[in-house]
Amino acid sequence: MLTALLIVVLVTTLSAAMLWRQARSIQIEAADRGRAQADWVLQGALDWARLILREDKRNNMNSRDGKPASDDLTEVWSVPLAEARLSSFLSQDENKSADAGPDAFLSGHIEDAQSRFNLRNLVDNRPEEVRAAAQLFQAAGLSTNLVEQLRLSMNYAAVPASAPPGEVPLLPTRLAQLRWLGLNDEQIRRLSTLVVILPRRTPVNVNTAPREVLAAVLFTDTGSADRIVRQRQVKPFRSFEDLKPFVPQEPALSAERTAFTSDFFFVEGQLRMDDRVLAQRSLVERRNLEMVVLDRERLQRLSTLPGTAAGYGATP
Repeated sequence: MLTALLIVVLVTTLSAAMLWRQARSIQIEAADRGRAQADWVLQGALDWARLILREDKRNNMNSRDGKPASDDLTEVWSVPLAEARLSSFLSQDENKSADAGPDAFLSGHIEDAQSRFNLRNLVDNRPEEVRAAAQLFQAAGLSTNLVEQLRLSMNYAAVPASAPPGEVPLLPTRLAQLRWLGLNDEQIRRLSTLVVILPRRTPVNVNTAPREVLAAVLFTDTGSADRIVRQRQVKPFRSFEDLKPFVPQEPALSAERTAFTSDFFFVEGQLRMDDRVLAQRSLVERRNLEMVVLDRERLQRLSTLPGTAAGYGATP
């Protein structure tokens, strides 16, 4: 009798283990399939954004009014894609019904990366760039000592021969990597909407930059920067002649530091499925009509509870 009971217990245990392994295998397979599908959708969103940026560049090159081109917040690329059911895109295909797609929602937007101050500009040790960075850090409520810290670290990373022995840091390519240079998460958060790290030196686009960045780069106050923001909403700036009446210090106007068009853009796509959110941000460089993807990063959602606001953190 005891032997029979032991056999029953053993068979039951083995059966339960086999069922658990099978269920686990199915879950893993479903997760892998879901990730592959999400990657496909986000890649499609990125390709769509690249097409929009290419057409915008083509329009700039073929301007019929003879005026200089501009990239500004009145253009098609700056209009975000509001969250829409993925099947609504699939239904554009006559061979697929609106209910054929998965229960997923897609959203996204394109952001001008040159609307922010490029920390790579500190590598050249130019006084005007250091001054602009200091004003920007003050606007973010941070010590200007951090600017000198970043300037030294960025230069050491870019030119290792200039660094003290054994103190050569890695050159960051994303804001999250500023931790390598001694900044903490709160400092990076405060700077996240004001600065960027791009592969080369870049000017700030006055048609897209926030007032804090405009004030820092143009060496003016936020009141003057606000007037520039209001004016560009009425009529985007296309030349320094357009901008001069709004800038008290004319020496601040330099093609190396300010511009009216942009070459670098961030493309962010977000896919929501049930209580899961997958988001990807890509850095795209526009080289004439060629849209080159320089970097991609997955954004981690901080909360997936229904009814809570989505928060994201970039992976280093």
